Amino acid sequence: MKPTPTSRRDFLKTSSTVALGGALAFPSITKAAGAGDKLRIGFIGCGGRGSGAAAQALKADSNVELYAVGDVFQSQIDKSLKAVQADVAKPEKFNVPAERQFVGIDSYQKVINSGVDMVILTTPPGFRPQHLRAAVEAGKHVFLEKPMATDAPGIRSVIESVKIAKEKKLAMVAGFCWRYDASLRELFKRIHDGQIGEIRAVYANYLTGPVKPMPPADTRPAGITDMEWMIRNWYNFNWLSGDGLVEQAVHAVDWVGWVMKDQAPLRCTAVGGRQIPAEGGNIYDHIEVNFEWEGGVRGFLAQRQITGCYGENNLYAIGSKGVASIGRQRSVRITGDNPWRYEGEKPADMYQVEHDELFASIRAGNPINDGDRMVTSTLMAIMGRTAGYTGLEITWDMMLNSKQVLVPDIKDWNTPIEVPPLAMPGRTKFI
Repeated sequence: MKPTPTSRRDFLKTSSTVALGGALAFPSITKAAGAGDKLRIGFIGCGGRGSGAAAQALKADSNVELYAVGDVFQSQIDKSLKAVQADVAKPEKFNVPAERQFVGIDSYQKVINSGVDMVILTTPPGFRPQHLRAAVEAGKHVFLEKPMATDAPGIRSVIESVKIAKEKKLAMVAGFCWRYDASLRELFKRIHDGQIGEIRAVYANYLTGPVKPMPPADTRPAGITDMEWMIRNWYNFNWLSGDGLVEQAVHAVDWVGWVMKDQAPLRCTAVGGRQIPAEGGNIYDHIEVNFEWEGGVRGFLAQRQITGCYGENNLYAIGSKGVASIGRQRSVRITGDNPWRYEGEKPADMYQVEHDELFASIRAGNPINDGDRMVTSTLMAIMGRTAGYTGLEITWDMMLNSKQVLVPDIKDWNTPIEVPPLAMPGRTKFI
């Protein structure tokens, strides 16, 4: 992809408004789906999170069915279908014969072409821009997990896909699940209404253990290609996962962006590295980022995934009149001049609420589109990773227009993959 230079100002303008000329290119192909209209679901990427999303989609609406599935491994399809069927326990919602269980690198396209109305995109993030574009161009509603891409060219593709979805009036719900939690919705409403005064700084963290450690090289099965080995261990390669900051801690990045009303930061610096050596893979196990917004407001993000260390996944928004926080056990409160604590009913499962609201919006003919904010949060995470990898100050405009392509042009299982070595700040170049 040859990037067209885009500024932060252009991004803020285009992310909130669809170009008038573009609106003519794609007439609306959707209308409110009546209760009697069965909605067919296509499920692409049959891992653990994907299986959960598929089950939640089937529970969200009384007249839906799982119609097609796709993955690069048949074993994943078998395992996932068994898990989803056990969770949902409604056989009438499963209509997935063998001929609509698609296996292979191109399985996503076969699911999209199978006659489904909506797709669930839960493959490793490196594939997401390509799969999202195919889905919206085919006129499908979408649920897609976070993050939305692993590099800037992927993000630029996603920005275009968001525009297409708006023009076609397609629902697009992102897996930033905390946005669908009732207690957090109330907290952030109070922050934005000024209950803690003017925002001075924001600190969020994602301090946890490794998600999927890289196995020793001598455990690699004989005869498999580099591509298969990487996909089976996708979390450890930044072209597939984006790094721990982009794939996991992006939830905390999203909190920071939410505090700032999803306005793009001006710039950031970061420090990070790999403390615990691993055979293969090229991701860091810790990064700390310092974002800056107009007016000098700072946002700090600490991410670490190392066994045996202190763990915390909290948010602290510091204002001129108080502090808003998300603490342990989902404690949500404000201290200072206007104290408050969430004491409402226990919030419903936010993962389920995502799908409940998605299908309700489709039924009502008023589809949700999370596209603008999901792009901002994902690019913030990529920006922080890049600052950590290079040791440079990275501006929003630099990152949005970066020419670095992490994701290879994959043709088949034998596509050669050149994995860059672990980044070295001060030596790794910004592209």
